[in-house]
Amino acid sequence: MAYFFWKLFLKINGWNSDITFPKNIKKAVVIVAPHTSWWDFIFGLAYRSISKIKHTHFLGKAELFKWPFGWFFYWLGGTPVDRKSKQNIVEQITKEFNAHEHFLLALAPEGTRKKVTQLKTGFYYIAKSADVPIVMAAMDYKKKTLIYAEPFFTSENEAEDFKKIIAFFAPIQGKNPELGLAHLL
Repeated sequence: MAYFFWKLFLKINGWNSDITFPKNIKKAVVIVAPHTSWWDFIFGLAYRSISKIKHTHFLGKAELFKWPFGWFFYWLGGTPVDRKSKQNIVEQITKEFNAHEHFLLALAPEGTRKKVTQLKTGFYYIAKSADVPIVMAAMDYKKKTLIYAEPFFTSENEAEDFKKIIAFFAPIQGKNPELGLAHLL
C-alpha cells in the first residue's frame, strides 16, 4: 500500500521513480544532500519506500520526538539526538551497527537545512568506526530525481574523501539552490 502511495506521490510531483538502491548493501551510512528544505524528508520517505529499503534509520533533533508527534518519528525509524549534549554519538551508533545484521543510517552531512561553510564529520567517523561504506544520495530538485553514487569506504586520507563527497554533491540543486554545496568546491 505505502509503495503505491509513494510511487503516485512521486509521479504527481514529476519525480523519477525508477531508482534502485544497491541491494547488496546490508549496512551503510547513507548521506543525503543537499539538505535545503523540510521537503527533503518527505521525498526521502518516498524513495525509501519505492526502493523497498528496510532497516533504515535516521537521527533527528530531540525536539522532533516529543509530544504530540514523537511516536511518528520513532515509527519511521528515527533516533533522537541531543545536539547540545557531549555524548559520544559515534560510539553509540557504532554499537547499533554492530548489534544488527541489517542497518542503514541516513544522515544529512550538513547537519542542518541552512547554508554551511563545511560538512559535519560525524557521519564519516560513524562509517569509519563501524567499518561500513558510505553511500552518497543526491536529491536533485532540478532534474527531479535521486542519484546514488557507488558506495565507498573511508580511507586514511580524510581530506581527499571529503573532496570526493563535496565534488559529488556540489553540482546538485536542492529545493532552495542558494543553500546548496557548490560554494564548498
